[in-house]
Amino acid sequence: MSPGNRQAAEQLRRLRTARGWSWDQLAVRLRDLARNLRFSRIGSNSVTSIKRTIARWEAGKSRPGEQYQMLLAHAYARTPLGAVELGPGSDFHELLDVLATFGIDRARVDEVASSVAATATDGGMNPLAFLGAPLRAELGAALARPDAVDIPLIDALGAAGDAVNHQIGSVPFVRLHLAQAAIVDACRHLMTGNQPPPVRARLRQVAGAAYALAARLAFETRDDAAALTLYKDAVNTSDPAEPSRRALIRSSQTMVVYYSTGDVGRARAIADAAVADARRGESVLMRARAHALQAEMAARGDGSQRHAHAALHLACHDLEGDTSGDPLSGVFSKGRLRGFEGVCGIFLGEAEAAEQLLARSATALTKSRETVQRAIVLTDRAMARLRTGGAGAPEATAAQLHECVELTAAARGRVPAQRLRKARLELRPWRGETFIAELDDHIHAALIGL
Repeated sequence: MSPGNRQAAEQLRRLRTARGWSWDQLAVRLRDLARNLRFSRIGSNSVTSIKRTIARWEAGKSRPGEQYQMLLAHAYARTPLGAVELGPGSDFHELLDVLATFGIDRARVDEVASSVAATATDGGMNPLAFLGAPLRAELGAALARPDAVDIPLIDALGAAGDAVNHQIGSVPFVRLHLAQAAIVDACRHLMTGNQPPPVRARLRQVAGAAYALAARLAFETRDDAAALTLYKDAVNTSDPAEPSRRALIRSSQTMVVYYSTGDVGRARAIADAAVADARRGESVLMRARAHALQAEMAARGDGSQRHAHAALHLACHDLEGDTSGDPLSGVFSKGRLRGFEGVCGIFLGEAEAAEQLLARSATALTKSRETVQRAIVLTDRAMARLRTGGAGAPEATAAQLHECVELTAAARGRVPAQRLRKARLELRPWRGETFIAELDDHIHAALIGL
């Protein structure tokens, strides 16, 4: 038995016994669910046969097949009292982790999660089921009286959104999207209340951040219309008295608008608005990020070397001082700036310098939630290598892209996938070479359906 199977088997056993279910009781539940869902083969099995199957899972001798994965998810999506509960800390959430530990493909786990969640919500289920039980209990009362919501509860809602954000790169986007959707719904309802100014200001801050994160997750799950609407809501909800935070929202909005519409002019206008906000705000790091983004949009748009270099110069200047006390710590860094300098270099015909800058940027992106950004930077580095035109550039580019394939498969991000596709298209002149065939095989095996 592999260590993964042993761990998953023990987790599956604990899930069952924590509910006080015997093998017979779980077998009856799975058979009844199978009949309701018209899984005829399992629905016609005897309880004894299903019980033997459960025993094999819990002994680590086998893992649940596709139909059983779905049945288990339906079984654990409801509490023993019948309430739908899908959020962090729920049995449903733990079951998805169990399936992943068994070695079941992440795309398949995502499919199970979204299918069961959609079925559970068809009957008008409260979206707060996606939140943890303690927060859900407190929010239930607050949603009944939005005028009376207090700052500690709003802080808890913000912390729930932060927890979702911090899981980017380690948890599939579809699962994060489900959790964040519940936070967004709670914020929308609370925003209908009439709270005292300090409470209202904090609620606007949390709601704006929640809408922006939901927009990012909607984009990643390919709901572009929802992403664009949510970004507008985020900008409109954000407090004008906090321009740095509004600039942060606009910076994310810029990239999503660019990658979902291809309209660089529209994206550039949003980047310019982000710069205007950032210049009025207190965060130097946000100002640097906005200037760097403005530079990239200039380079992508009309390839204006003067405008791109001027914006990059301002970003560098912003980062020269001490930023240790910045109110938005972590939103930007010198390592991230190297990435912007590199991508601008690609568009401005400075490929050799771009490759070096992108390599330096990649070394600074080591955290799990930076997997998406690292995949982007390394793909851009491979593109820069190709554009240097030096001896062996195509082979070196293809070799570098293998790591990008692995990172993109792990993160399941749209932007890395788009960048990877563009890099592969630029390798078309060498499509008859063995190194391209090997790269294509890797892309097909790792990213099919992405």
